[in-house]
Amino acid sequence: MNYRIDRRAFLMGSTALMAAAAAGIRPALAQAGNLRLTFWGSQARADLTYKATDLFAKAGGAAIDGEFLAWNDYWPKLATQTAGGNAPDIIQMDYRYIVEYAARNAIAPLDEFVGKALNISDFDQDQVDGGKVNGKLYGVSLGANSVAMAVNTAAFKKAGIDLPGKDTTYDDFPKIGEAFDKAGVGMKAFQDGSGVEPALENWLRQRNKALYTADGKLGFDEKDMTEWFNLWKGFRDAGIIVSPEDQALDTGPLENTMLALGKAASIFTNSNQLVAHQAILKDPLTITNYPRIKPGATGGHYRKPSMFWSVAGGSKNKEEAAKFISFFVNDPEAVKALGIERGVDASKAAREIVAPMLDALNKVSLDFVGNLGDLVGPIPPTPPTAAGEIDISLLLSTSQEVAFGQSSPEDAGPAFVKAANEILARSATK
Repeated sequence: MNYRIDRRAFLMGSTALMAAAAAGIRPALAQAGNLRLTFWGSQARADLTYKATDLFAKAGGAAIDGEFLAWNDYWPKLATQTAGGNAPDIIQMDYRYIVEYAARNAIAPLDEFVGKALNISDFDQDQVDGGKVNGKLYGVSLGANSVAMAVNTAAFKKAGIDLPGKDTTYDDFPKIGEAFDKAGVGMKAFQDGSGVEPALENWLRQRNKALYTADGKLGFDEKDMTEWFNLWKGFRDAGIIVSPEDQALDTGPLENTMLALGKAASIFTNSNQLVAHQAILKDPLTITNYPRIKPGATGGHYRKPSMFWSVAGGSKNKEEAAKFISFFVNDPEAVKALGIERGVDASKAAREIVAPMLDALNKVSLDFVGNLGDLVGPIPPTPPTAAGEIDISLLLSTSQEVAFGQSSPEDAGPAFVKAANEILARSATK
């Protein structure tokens, strides 16, 4: 997924969610017996999702009214719907927000339905645990994925150099970028990743640090952030990544990534988004791992629940919503229709159904997640409540200030840590 949202929109969404919690408002019942469902994603994801909802209705389940939005529009609208008592019954939830929504009772625990309306008996345990908050199940994993770099193979071929791979390090970036410039490829080799939280997290994990500790504190310090901003300033000054003006065009939708706009030959993304990126581009794509910080460094990847289905806290249709979720992740026809667009299935039975029918592009994603080797480590703790604001508001704005020369890395590093700690402290008192 693409991690972009403007600061004003995020804060409006967070305010709406907090207002809902304070007022005790709960989402409204779907009209006429239909279930309402909302998710973020591309048109390709929507087409697959609606195939599954149609199959559920044909199998005797409730009709489903669905809505999808781009990532940057999704969270403010969901928070506003929750504040207005009109949240959909079934909500696509992200790992970074599940704690916040569970803490505010905006989503409901599903434990009472497990083994009854909801079957997750053959799910991988890490995927079940990823959907738990304080020991209760609030989200059903829709697939496992990992961070990945989407790579334009035609552009690298034109540059006359090998594709980045398992042994590529950040020290290799200048050599690759110079090859692109000399070959006149017409784009930079890399996007500017300084404001991409998954790239920062991966880099920190390779340094035996973390974004957040298990008790919800920052897992890094001012020195780390200063080095991070300096790393990307060096690439920017050398002209091997896209300009600040170009990077600012990436506002959320996949159509606006540096890859889609032809500005860069590689971007930071997730393994399950390869198909969606390829649907936009004519040039052939593949995925590879994030760079290592040095040769032989332990990788910073992990198998993350790509997203969840959650049920609205005040839905009057919880059991029927749980039945739909169970159908979505277990029914053979639904599993076939969905493929692995949302990630590699958490269910062993579903993986066995999907594997033989995957096309070459989907097999790339499946093989990537299953063959990370020493690049993969344990899943980190669920992010604290305020993690979303730190990511899509603070990190993005701070990285842009450095990129546009409004702040130096030496000033931005300490400022970022100070502001992030203030956000975490403020959140802890609410």
